[in-house]
Amino acid sequence: MNWFSSIFAAVQQWLFESFIQPVAFALGAGNLLEDGYAATGWLVVGLLQIAVMVLVFGTAQRLWPVEKVTDRHAIRVDVLYTLLHRLGIFKLMMFFTFEEWALQLFGVLRAHGLPTLQIDQIWPGVSDVAWVSFLLYLVVFDALGYWVHRFQHRFHWWWQLHAVHHSQRQMTMWTDNRNHLLDSVLVDLVFVAAALLIGVGPSQFVALVALSQLFESLQHANLRWPWPRWAERMAVSPRFHRRHHEVALGHEPGRTQTHPHPYGANFGILFSVWDILFRSADWQGGYQATGIDDQVQSGRDYGRGFWAQQGLGIARLFKRDAGLSRRVGQVRSSQ
Repeated sequence: MNWFSSIFAAVQQWLFESFIQPVAFALGAGNLLEDGYAATGWLVVGLLQIAVMVLVFGTAQRLWPVEKVTDRHAIRVDVLYTLLHRLGIFKLMMFFTFEEWALQLFGVLRAHGLPTLQIDQIWPGVSDVAWVSFLLYLVVFDALGYWVHRFQHRFHWWWQLHAVHHSQRQMTMWTDNRNHLLDSVLVDLVFVAAALLIGVGPSQFVALVALSQLFESLQHANLRWPWPRWAERMAVSPRFHRRHHEVALGHEPGRTQTHPHPYGANFGILFSVWDILFRSADWQGGYQATGIDDQVQSGRDYGRGFWAQQGLGIARLFKRDAGLSRRVGQVRSSQ
């Protein structure tokens, strides 16, 4: 991987010196150059991800689609979410707000004796190898991602935000980043805190996030691509994850006694082994329609555009989405 790292570093340096640095000096923000260099790295990663998505996943979607694309507006909104997250815009906003506070807090805690849990040292000699260390962190982060995702469905207040993600009825490779911004803030803080606690280096953190994001884009793809049974028992396939998005399989607290999965199933991020281990795997179904039960049955409005989705998410959190839905409908009908 040394050749890839060298090319990546060269592209990052060129982009920083050619564009980011001149803009920073022009805006009088020369003191933020170090942060700008880190942001440039996220930008390069995002561009690479989008290139793979468009060239590889996009081609596969056209060749082997699950369903015909009928709502291009919904997909365009998902593209906006993807650009916001993958090009480092959201990450940059997080760094200058919540992540900076987290760094300061951990600095204070470390000054008072908080240790760093160096999990890559638990296997002396072997875990010193770079790729073994990376795999250890990947497994730990994936286990954490499983439980965060499960809590997003289990806690009613968190579901009100996470429902933005599940309200997409035209699921494609762009759907992964369709999340309420407050939901994304909470998830990001959990993983940043975990990275600081177990000693993940900045470059490792970027690689872990980038790999997970790319694989999650594949899982959400409008792709009829069956995997062998053994492979699906190891990694999360598009079919396995589509089952997670099926109507009436997301968050049904009122059906706890009758529904086999009242709070959802198939929560795995990369590895399906967590669902098998903690008995949340559901191998039924195939390529059914996606969405939320009350969205389909009673027409509950989860928003068509970016701002409507964000506003309705906050309204649901405070149980005021009915009034906001009416106002959104009035604005839409007047256009």
